Amino acid sequence: MARRDEDEFVAFAQVCRPSLRRTAYLMCGDWERAADITQEALVRMYVAWPRLERDRGLRAYARRAVVSVAIEQARKRSSREVPTADPGDRELEDPAGQLVDRLFLMAALADLPPRQRACVVLRYYDDLSVEAVAETLGCRTGTVKSQTARGLEALRSAYARHGGELSAAGRDHDEAKEATS
Repeated sequence: MARRDEDEFVAFAQVCRPSLRRTAYLMCGDWERAADITQEALVRMYVAWPRLERDRGLRAYARRAVVSVAIEQARKRSSREVPTADPGDRELEDPAGQLVDRLFLMAALADLPPRQRACVVLRYYDDLSVEAVAETLGCRTGTVKSQTARGLEALRSAYARHGGELSAAGRDHDEAKEATS
């Protein structure tokens, strides 16, 4: 790779890494694994960098690489690991009182199949349109809508099963967002 291309890639990676890692975290539920997923996605992007058009969706390409790596790793790990809501020996301290809710949510997200989880994360965390999620995942918009709807329903059930409570306002917002998509 030419020095100029390498400098462009390094600048791009530095700017995008934090948001890619947050998306990876929501996909896997572990900051260390999220860092590994992000690194693998950026490696894939580095290899493809000379062929990529700079003015066309580099962030979307990077996001798609993160989601692909996360789904691949989830498939490999799914037969060996079982997610749990038990935080282990870690001390639960949250001055704002939101840590417990976050743990419930992450445990509920961990229960979703990788594809549904990707749709929910990309739609509601990254705030992408149905079309952008479909492009990122390489599927049809109808698939995104059905996977998101199933994912939200499973997420609600899992969240309640892990001890969380959803407000009526939160459910109304989710239903309104899906209806307008």
